[in-house]
Amino acid sequence: MPSIQTLAAFFGVSVLLALSPGPDNIFVLLQSAQRGWRAGLCVVVGLCIGIVGHTAAVALGLAAVVAASATAFTLLKLVGAAYLAWLAWGALRAPALHVPHGQALEEGARANPWRMVGRGVVMNLTNPKVLVFFLAFLPQFADPARASMAQQIMVLGLVFMLASLLVFGAIALFSGTFGSLLLRSARAQWLLNRGAGVVFLGLALRLATAQR
Repeated sequence: MPSIQTLAAFFGVSVLLALSPGPDNIFVLLQSAQRGWRAGLCVVVGLCIGIVGHTAAVALGLAAVVAASATAFTLLKLVGAAYLAWLAWGALRAPALHVPHGQALEEGARANPWRMVGRGVVMNLTNPKVLVFFLAFLPQFADPARASMAQQIMVLGLVFMLASLLVFGAIALFSGTFGSLLLRSARAQWLLNRGAGVVFLGLALRLATAQR
């Protein structure tokens, strides 16, 4: 178990990293604006599940295998890029549905909560850059003299997940509330969908061209 001082410092750094612009918080912001804060929080839960998956991979040594294998890294990033491209296609083709205030958000939140969780999981787990980052980042805060490195890394991963949950959750609530105002206008919704599609496509291209 890392020391309290180490955990506090790690939590602070994790919050700053979660706040810095990146694919995950941009994804949360867009999904919340499009579908409401409840759907955004479902995405956040999925991203946090992905964080646990990456942490376990580092603790078990699987991350090192992916980082060392050009084939595994390329395959994983192409799968992630294809998924983002698919989301971009769906957003670009999405119609603008003008409905009474609040109805779209309620229906969207009820219709696909598990689907939104799944989007967050896939978004996170198919990004090899996160895996490589965790491989380099987490061990720096683990002390071999204190306990098992694998146990310490899992604790650090849970702390990172907590920091991400708080930051991404706040983004989802803020963006979802603002997005509900935009959804009152069919024109604004159409623009939001197209803007989201362009951003998703940009993230797909960025991931597809990412280097180890």
